[in-house]
Amino acid sequence: MITTLPASSSVLGSVTLPHFNRPTYLMCPPEWYDVDYVINPWMAGNLHQPSRDTAFMQWKSLYQELQRIADVRVLHAREGSPDMVFVAHAALVQHGVAAVSSFTHPQRQSEEQHVRQWLEDAGFLLWATPRETCFEGEGDALFDENGGHLWAAHGVRTCKISHRHVADAWHTPVTSLHLVDPRFFHLDLCFAPLSGGYLLYFPEAFDAASRVKIESAYGADKRIAVSELEATQFSCNVINSGRDILMGTVKTDLAKRLRERGFDVAELELSEFQRGGGSAKALALRLSDMNVTHGAGALGQF
Repeated sequence: MITTLPASSSVLGSVTLPHFNRPTYLMCPPEWYDVDYVINPWMAGNLHQPSRDTAFMQWKSLYQELQRIADVRVLHAREGSPDMVFVAHAALVQHGVAAVSSFTHPQRQSEEQHVRQWLEDAGFLLWATPRETCFEGEGDALFDENGGHLWAAHGVRTCKISHRHVADAWHTPVTSLHLVDPRFFHLDLCFAPLSGGYLLYFPEAFDAASRVKIESAYGADKRIAVSELEATQFSCNVINSGRDILMGTVKTDLAKRLRERGFDVAELELSEFQRGGGSAKALALRLSDMNVTHGAGALGQF
């Protein structure tokens, strides 16, 4: 299940793995982006509605904002894979190891080989997921701010059995959460661990048992709950690096609430991608370790 390949600077056993001293992300331009099919509720009613020119301008704006706070690598887009732009769904990365996705829907499975090849060429150690075990990268699983604990969700898109399999790539504990609202088919649409020990989340996306798990791990002073209105504006699908948060426009006071907790917030227009079921977080795959990504920006001041 594992492929070992040479890379650059840090060593795990006898294998040299990539290491990043600055927050680093992978993005894929929307050259072939469109809503060509319906595999989530957001796509319904949006077939062929996105403007590719507008999408590219929005993507470029996010790319430039992310470049301001992090290094950004680029994956070449492929014709016939319109959802490749949502590259965060393709893998989960930590310590130079990449758990590669096994997409639920055939429409996205063509992306896997291209992402796998990019990661191989970059020197990552690959942890493969069997085809019958559905797993969709950072869409389904997110590390806490220290990278020592994994949160994973199951529901309409992902099977619970994938959680232990993926966590075994890092021998890390994992907490399984059950998603009960089909609009929030991915964890990253309703759950975002933030720097400073904060959590941005939509409680109603989870069943009661999952909410208990979340509230046991995050104190009331650290939980930033969003409303249904905010959640349906993709308010939890954010990129967080240190004190910086990049997010789609949310027409409430959420940005103000985040700034009051010490974050610097940039709101960007990402409407064309929201038609396809993703926003800022879905458009960028984290490559740097969590302590590097979340350690940026003088966290001691939180």
